[in-house]
Amino acid sequence: MAAKLTPQGRAWLKGFHILFSSTWVGAALCMVLLHFSYQPSSSSETHTILSILKRIDDWVIIPSAIATLITSVLISALTPWGFFKWAWVTVKWVLTIAIILFGTFFLGPWLNGMEALTATDPQLAVQNPQFLTNHQLMSYAVGPQLLTLLSIIFISVLKPWKPKKNPVV
Repeated sequence: MAAKLTPQGRAWLKGFHILFSSTWVGAALCMVLLHFSYQPSSSSETHTILSILKRIDDWVIIPSAIATLITSVLISALTPWGFFKWAWVTVKWVLTIAIILFGTFFLGPWLNGMEALTATDPQLAVQNPQFLTNHQLMSYAVGPQLLTLLSIIFISVLKPWKPKKNPVV
């Protein structure tokens, strides 16, 4: 039998989990707002905005996503919630892993590519087909990514698919 946390230990772990996930969601919201606040045709601010987005991604999103994932593993391993005991926990796991992988393999490279292009020559970058494609792909993806993060929060609070103790017949 695996070790379980004391009620106080669970509370601390849950507090850190909420802190890290809130940081992740808040930073994602900031990135969405910043992403849609600039036009790629105006190169004067584009590099600055993309540099800010890259720093938020590197210094806030990635660490808070990793910390959220670590605290999730600990919560699942050290509390009665488990990894697959409840459907809502399993759905949260699937969604969390999916958005981390999508961010790692798509959103991050798109952002890094756009920032690198503007670092060299902001005037030419905003006319570069790869830059414009990355910008368009990010425009389509960041909203659903943020909505998925928000959905995970509501799944945590509402705990849908949880069996009722006294079901009404």
